[in-house]
Amino acid sequence: MAVGSDFIQTLKDKLNIVDVIQGYVHLERLGDNWWGCCPFHHEKTPSFSVSANKQFYHCFGCGVSGDVIRFVSDMESVDFMESVRILADKAKLPVPDENFDPEKNAEKKRKRTEILRILNDTAHFYLDNLNSGKAEEHIAYILERKIPSNIVRSFGLGASLDYDSLPKYLRDKGYSMEDVLDSGVVYESGGKYTDSQAGRLIFPIISAYGDVVAFGGRTLAKPQPGAPYAKYKNTKETVVFTKRRSLYNINKLKSLKKEKSIPSVIIVEGYMDVLSLYSAGIKNVVASMGTSLTREQASLVKRYTGSVLISYDADSAGEDATIRGLDIFREEGIDVKVVKLPEGYDPDEVIKKLGRDVYLKCLEDAVPLIDYKLEVAGKGKDLTKAEGRREYVASALKVIRTADSAAEQEELLRNLSKATGITYESLNRDLGKRASATPPMRVRVVPGKDKKADAVTEASRFVCAAYLFEAKYAEGDPTGVPYVHDVHSMIATLVKASKEMYGRAADITEILDLVEENTPEYEEMNKVLEYSFGGRLTEECAGRSFSDCMRQLEKRQLQERIYMLNIKYNAATLKEEKDRIAVELNEVTRKLKKL
Repeated sequence: MAVGSDFIQTLKDKLNIVDVIQGYVHLERLGDNWWGCCPFHHEKTPSFSVSANKQFYHCFGCGVSGDVIRFVSDMESVDFMESVRILADKAKLPVPDENFDPEKNAEKKRKRTEILRILNDTAHFYLDNLNSGKAEEHIAYILERKIPSNIVRSFGLGASLDYDSLPKYLRDKGYSMEDVLDSGVVYESGGKYTDSQAGRLIFPIISAYGDVVAFGGRTLAKPQPGAPYAKYKNTKETVVFTKRRSLYNINKLKSLKKEKSIPSVIIVEGYMDVLSLYSAGIKNVVASMGTSLTREQASLVKRYTGSVLISYDADSAGEDATIRGLDIFREEGIDVKVVKLPEGYDPDEVIKKLGRDVYLKCLEDAVPLIDYKLEVAGKGKDLTKAEGRREYVASALKVIRTADSAAEQEELLRNLSKATGITYESLNRDLGKRASATPPMRVRVVPGKDKKADAVTEASRFVCAAYLFEAKYAEGDPTGVPYVHDVHSMIATLVKASKEMYGRAADITEILDLVEENTPEYEEMNKVLEYSFGGRLTEECAGRSFSDCMRQLEKRQLQERIYMLNIKYNAATLKEEKDRIAVELNEVTRKLKKL
């Protein structure tokens, strides 16, 4: 689905970016702008500023900028259209479809709302079952696993007692069985409706928005020999639940972020791991609900922290999944380490059998990706035998080739040499020439504090910003200025087009869309946007500064022209050509002297 620019503008006009951001970040007014600690990086001194006049934000610490749509998109880990939907709902505006069909749109909205109602009622149904006095098995399991009562309540654990009471309950509530089936809590077979989590201990899966979107269930029955058996089972994917985009406990992690910054997030496999860590006071934890991490989950975590600790079970399946997850997070630019647990333990067992302090020590000793990969590569290899050493070296060299620097490669090679007894020189030759073996470093360019820019660049930024933010002294054609950076010229072109075509100032969103994020061009664009904060464009001497900057840019342009004309004059062979160049050279020199 797509929406037109008119609707986007209407949506922005309806909302105040300050009000929206204050739902996530504490802001205080200082002068014309609002300030707070940036939600996109960890800081103690506020450097995140929001302009109510221009309806955009900028962080002077990490360099991010954006409008209200981009802010919600980044905070909620959703795409552009989902961000628009969230804001449209807040503004009470219906979102038009590209090929708008009112009936179809209304049905989609009704379906989603109805399914969320069914899931919410189902959660209460399961909760009531657990407290009904009929869930002896479920209570016994909770006691056996030592789940504290406050955790049971906080996470909304429930009980499914049988196969058919939930379908009957939902039918009696007036829900259509079509909607009930689409919610995933009930399935139909041979004309009979059955609770999809029949007999299980129930774990509601709650979205970052606080909605119950699915359920996980832990079977209490012992498996029959040869019969299909799933210890844990999730309800099916629906219009409100996609497993690869979901994380268990993301709702509480979001609440935690509102209280304080989150240095790192621990990712575990299952529900019980989350409950155990949470009951031990370790609240920065989510579960992937399985062993396969996805890029969507990595993107979701990235909204809350830049550092991840993967704490999966200490078994082979867990190790394979951990490596996949490490690679995914590394590609997303997230700092990720592996928590090494005692052999045969999962996080739940470490907390309950060995204690909180032992688990915290495991977190403290977490190892980076490349070290963990090398450790896994050496497992099962007998290094006392030539065959085992060769296998290990072959696997280890593949890992070492992914190192981000020659220095890191050298250190790892020396460690490998000590472990195998093979000389460093031999290993280095096998690795290949360093220049070709070392891949380019993956650099995440994060806009930050400006390096000392030269005076002409600062002048170009100031003039560009004055036109962009419509300073009263910025007259004339913004595109006629000899800017020193292509981004400044692009902004000036957009400013002129917006004024001529729409009779309004340029939209900051359009400015932000000019260049790709995390590039030098994006960084330069942010330097221009920074001029809207701190009163630099409105102070008493700003008009005089604008004139001085324009003069400086014109002077630079003339100097460059003189330089080029001198080159042409010296290269010319014909007298007529030299005379023509000399005339132009004298004219440009006179203009320069006047400035």
